[in-house]
Amino acid sequence: MKGEVVNWPLCILRGSLVKTKLKKKVLIITYYWPPAGGSGVQRWVKFAKYLRDFGWEPIVYAPKNADYPLKDESLLTESPDDIKVIKHPIWEPYKIASIFSSKKERQHAGFLEDQKRLSFFQRKILWIRANWFIPDGRKFWITPSVKFLAQYLSENPVDAIVTNGPPHSMHMIGLGLTKHHNIPWLADFRDPWTSIDYLHRLPLTNKAIQKHTAMEKEVLRVADKVIVVSNSMREEFLDSTDNVEVILNGHDLPLSDREEVALDAEFSIVHVGLMNADRNPIRLWRVLSQLSTENERFKECLKIKLVGEVSEAVSDDLKEYKLEEKVEYVRYLPHKQVHGHQQKAQLLLLAVNNVPGAKGIVTGKVFEYMAADRPIIAIGPEDGDLANLLRESKAGLTFDFSEEEALKTHIIALFDAYLQGDLNGTSQHAERYSRRNLAQKMANALNEISQ
Repeated sequence: MKGEVVNWPLCILRGSLVKTKLKKKVLIITYYWPPAGGSGVQRWVKFAKYLRDFGWEPIVYAPKNADYPLKDESLLTESPDDIKVIKHPIWEPYKIASIFSSKKERQHAGFLEDQKRLSFFQRKILWIRANWFIPDGRKFWITPSVKFLAQYLSENPVDAIVTNGPPHSMHMIGLGLTKHHNIPWLADFRDPWTSIDYLHRLPLTNKAIQKHTAMEKEVLRVADKVIVVSNSMREEFLDSTDNVEVILNGHDLPLSDREEVALDAEFSIVHVGLMNADRNPIRLWRVLSQLSTENERFKECLKIKLVGEVSEAVSDDLKEYKLEEKVEYVRYLPHKQVHGHQQKAQLLLLAVNNVPGAKGIVTGKVFEYMAADRPIIAIGPEDGDLANLLRESKAGLTFDFSEEEALKTHIIALFDAYLQGDLNGTSQHAERYSRRNLAQKMANALNEISQ
């Protein structure tokens, strides 16, 4: 009857409210999406998994035929099957360059510092890559994506757009879409742009540097919200925008139950992830070599386990310090299998890149290390963001790149505790960094710009 007031049961009203919240949609523009492997894919696969719990329905836009250096099919199960994923073809010039490469393995961006090992022709290819493909080799996906998404959004409106970089071409797609649609835009930076750890290794011309800087400033100026993963990055970006917030990386793992995990029998020092020349903890290798010479029991028990890609510079130094017999190299593993190595380790190693922006680096793996609850040794700036995080969480200690004596003393103490069966983790507040809790913060940021 017209004008009739219906007193719906409260449970039905609540259900209706939930459905209304779920109508908020966010378009996530990302290069890395399963079956891509490695650290770059983790952040938004996990956010997409949990955003629904906080009133946002994710729609993912990713390349159809990307040339990923690492693949991990297991990550296909990390997000709900019914999340809408739109894929559009991409052309990448790296495929052409790889035809002329003598290396059988794909070169990860993190290995760009090994230029002395490149041939003359490979150095020329690197120069072209650095100065012609700005902001990166995915630049040829920008214009087709803007055109495709402008049409898509006209027919399928969303409440917000997220771009996830690097590669920073994703942010340029977001910038391009602002010319077609007045949709709130959140730019999420997993890593810096002009201060990223490997950019100083590229043979960039002054003109190329100026172009990178101009692009970065425009993205920061136009985006409605900028998200970064460390306090130092926030301080850097504040020169260009006031709308910048820190949302850390995190973990999506159950907190370790020590009674259910059998630790390695050896005094194992485990590093997970890329170990390139900039990340090579030379002082640690020297200390371990000294202790192996001075203490036969230490030498017998020592085990160094490197899980992931390792630079030749690292393996060369391990040989120089006569540690090669103590090293176990474990090639790239599906993400689900990595946690087992972390849980069983006697010690977990974090190595920060020894680069100009080292203070702002907070490696994503630190949060999974904290969930594993094993003692952490970090090599990096003692006044950096990572060192502060480890101090606050009581998860481990950080030693400067040039420090030896304090590092040696600490390892001796840890080894004594190991011999006594009393080497335990002390991580606190690991639950703060669960992916679900961080997804709530991201949802709040989206709410701020979409009101």
